[in-house]
Amino acid sequence: MSGRFAPRPVTRTTVRGGDTAATGSVPRQSAPAPSARTRTWTPPGPLDLALALGPLRRGPADPTFRATPDGAFWRTCRTPAGPGTLRVTARGPLVEASAWGEGADWLLDELPPLLGSLDDPSAFVPRHRVVAETRRRRPGLRLGRTGLVLESLIASILEQKVTTHEAYRAWRLLIRKYGDPAPGPVDLHITPSPRTWALIPSWEWHRAGVDSKRSATILRAVRVAGRLEEAATMPLEQASARLQLIPGIGPWTAAETLQRSNGAADAVSVGDYHLPSTVGYALAGNRDADDDAMLELLAPYAGQRHRAARLILLSGRTPPRHAPRMTPGNIAAL
Repeated sequence: MSGRFAPRPVTRTTVRGGDTAATGSVPRQSAPAPSARTRTWTPPGPLDLALALGPLRRGPADPTFRATPDGAFWRTCRTPAGPGTLRVTARGPLVEASAWGEGADWLLDELPPLLGSLDDPSAFVPRHRVVAETRRRRPGLRLGRTGLVLESLIASILEQKVTTHEAYRAWRLLIRKYGDPAPGPVDLHITPSPRTWALIPSWEWHRAGVDSKRSATILRAVRVAGRLEEAATMPLEQASARLQLIPGIGPWTAAETLQRSNGAADAVSVGDYHLPSTVGYALAGNRDADDDAMLELLAPYAGQRHRAARLILLSGRTPPRHAPRMTPGNIAAL
């Protein structure tokens, strides 16, 4: 990824900013399997695959996502047509994609929105020097749309009120144990179906380090999975309201979900532990900014506040740490 800063520890903030490095080994087959369906697509403008797809990865060992040293990005998901695996790579101005499984055709049809074809970067007008400079260095930032709500919603619920390490560990353990092996030549997993999520025993949530509040929220969500998936086609305000009808889902969880499922350019993660101080420090030198101060600073970017926050996260202008990191809990040991 051109113009990267020196590598930083992988956190929820850096991943949301799109700081995605290649990890893992090359899949079992370096070339697409004979059963793969393929497609090429020409983006309408500059496109950085790492920035477009990076927010979909939940930690460096995410069982549903992999970036390999050959420049390919692998993603698995449970599509409306069934499980599928997608491989995406850039070849000059073209994007080449291969897909496997029952959901292969759906994944290839939805490739352009996934890579930001519905996004309009030209609508964004920088109002601060740090934002303008980052945009100049990262012209390939596009906000992708998966069209799938539940997968992002469950991952975001797991990230509520815990450290990044705890959330990624829970996601990894639950997907590997209850998700199905992904179709295609890569050793990844598909997220469980809503029914499978609903049947996970309480002690398995406990072993994964998920407290009863978060697991109960996930169980409430999967019971109405069909209604929640409808939010993928709704305007931001209506979609957020639909998600927040579920007890345990608030503005932060809704925003984190819709940033990915809907490509919502204005979905601000209000309630985030790090984002207000990062935005406050980058735009006003205020490391003690709260949500209200953050929203005030982002007001000039109305309609594009999430994009502005992404650019700020990518700028590397983060406040210096004056305290030790939060100590991860160990619910499974209780």
